[in-house]
Amino acid sequence: MTLTTSAPVATPVRARRVLWSVLSWLLVLPGFGWAVVRIGGWEDGLLVQLLAFTPYVAAWSVVPLILALVARRWPAAAVATVTLALLATSVLPRAFADSDRGPQTGMKLHVMTSNMLYGGASAAEIVRLVRENDVAVLAVQEFTPAAQTALAEAGLGQLLPHSSLSPRFGADGSGLYSRYPITNPGVRINGGFFHQAYGTIQPPGEGALLVESAHPLAPFAVDVVDRWRADLEAEPRADQNGLPRILLGDFNSTLDHKPLRDLIDSGYRDAADATGHGLIGTWGPYDGDKIPPVTIDHVLVDKRLGVSDAAVHDVRDSDHRAIIAEIILPAA
Repeated sequence: MTLTTSAPVATPVRARRVLWSVLSWLLVLPGFGWAVVRIGGWEDGLLVQLLAFTPYVAAWSVVPLILALVARRWPAAAVATVTLALLATSVLPRAFADSDRGPQTGMKLHVMTSNMLYGGASAAEIVRLVRENDVAVLAVQEFTPAAQTALAEAGLGQLLPHSSLSPRFGADGSGLYSRYPITNPGVRINGGFFHQAYGTIQPPGEGALLVESAHPLAPFAVDVVDRWRADLEAEPRADQNGLPRILLGDFNSTLDHKPLRDLIDSGYRDAADATGHGLIGTWGPYDGDKIPPVTIDHVLVDKRLGVSDAAVHDVRDSDHRAIIAEIILPAA
C-alpha cells in the first residue's frame, strides 16, 4: 500500500503574503480616510483638532506607498498613490510662492500679529520686532491690562501712537496699534467671548483700510466645536464693494480647516501661504509644551492689496510666534 501526504493548508509563503496584504491596508486606509475628510471639509468633533496636523500625515503618507510597492500589493499601492496625491496637492503649495500675489508696486505696509499668552509675552521683544521691522500696524491677542502697561513702558507708544484697545484679564483681550490715526475704532465680541479690536487707518496718500485683530474660539474640546465653527463663520468677509480689509491674528485654525478656507475664499490671501511660508509653525512647542508645531496664526489680506513677503518670529514667554507681513498698497 502506498501512503500519500497532502500539502499543508497554508504554506509559510502564503501566510506572509496574507500578512503583508493586511499590513498594507492597515497602513493605507487611515491616510486615505484622512485625505477624504480633508478634501471634503467634513471635519467634526475630535477630527477638528487632529486635522491641524495634516502636513505631518502628508509626509507620512509616502511610507505606506513605499511598503505597498515593495510588497507588490498593487491595489493598496494604488490607494496609497491617490492618498499621497490628495494630501500633497493640499499641503505642498504652501511651501511655494504664488505666481499671483496681487499688486507688487506701491507703498509698503508692514503689519504684525502676536498672541501674548495671557499677557505674559515679552513686551520688550514685541517692541523690538516692531522697531526693527518697520511695523506700522500691530495686532495683539490675549491682551491684558498688565500687557498694556508693559508695552507702553517698552516704548510702543513712540512707534505706534494710535490704538484701539480692549485689555482684559485672562485670554479675552485684544489690541490694535497703528502708526497712523485710527478712525471708527471699536471692539467686537465674538461667540467665544474673545474681543476683537478693529479700526480704520489711512496711510498718507493711500486709500483707507479696515484692520481687525482676529481671535476665534479654539476647538479645545468636542463640545465647543460648533462655537469654534460659528466664530470663524462670523469673521468679517472681504467685501469687494467696501474698503479693503486686513484681518490678522490667532485664528485657532490651519489651512486644513474648511471654515478658515471659506473665509479666505471670500476675497483674502493668506500672506504666509502666498509667499511660500505657509508651512512654518506658529503655535505648539514654543513655551515648552511637547506639541508638534502647527500654523494657526495668519495675516489675511484683501486681494485688492498685494503681498510681497511674510516672516515668522519667536516671541519670548509666549506659546505663539509672531507673523510680520509686507503688504503692498497700490496707489489710490
